[in-house]
Amino acid sequence: MKHRRPVLAAALLLALTGCSGAGSGGPEKGLDDPAKKDIAMRLVSSAENSSLDWKAQYRYIEDIGDGRGYTAGIIGFCSGTGDMLDLVELYAGRTPGNVLERYLPALRAVDGTDSHEGLDPGFTGDWARAASDPAFQQAQNDERDRVYFDPAVRQAKADGLGTLGQFAYYDAIVMHGGGGDSTSFGSIRRLALDRALPPSQGGDEVAYLDAFLDARVWAMRQEEAHSDTSRVDTAQRVFLRNGNLALDPPLDWQVYGDGFHIG
Repeated sequence: MKHRRPVLAAALLLALTGCSGAGSGGPEKGLDDPAKKDIAMRLVSSAENSSLDWKAQYRYIEDIGDGRGYTAGIIGFCSGTGDMLDLVELYAGRTPGNVLERYLPALRAVDGTDSHEGLDPGFTGDWARAASDPAFQQAQNDERDRVYFDPAVRQAKADGLGTLGQFAYYDAIVMHGGGGDSTSFGSIRRLALDRALPPSQGGDEVAYLDAFLDARVWAMRQEEAHSDTSRVDTAQRVFLRNGNLALDPPLDWQVYGDGFHIG
């Protein structure tokens, strides 16, 4: 079962500020530590693809019927939300003549819609073929970082949050995007700030994350495709209740009824 975010607006950076220390103030490794980043990717993959094997998702592509066209790759790039177009443009710039480059006019035409016009019947097969190219895999990694991972971690560090809080921000941006609508990441964060102060403003980290997850659940319930909130209720909230602000393994959680474990 795979869920997606609302349409991603072009301006994502949410008035980000410079990095500050995590809320613990100690030697904790943040989400940008390679081992923690791998955990983050496995957690997201458990929700987005019902699998911990996130590297197997470079070749993933399907239309899941959510009004966003094709959803594909390691973070669910969508033909209808602009991020897939940006990815294929990046890949074409780095590897001219690749098998996806010929679909750029169609991707530009279907942006903002759920249409497959100009993409069918060959696009899904060519996407899978491109996924065996290390250059396309690197392009997916780089777009994930530019659009989702780096902005989320940067804002979370600015708010004084540790690794779990950084992941909560990242997962929210993956699903909801960073646009200006009422259920975007920025709006979720503003709802949380109305209820609790983050550590950077002298607040309690657990109380703030509780408020953020409450706001996230509200946003998810505004759209039928996101109405199952288990990726918060029986995953992130479990880690928070266990006091695991560093997101250290072992980790046990459930998403959409499936159980997962990282030892």
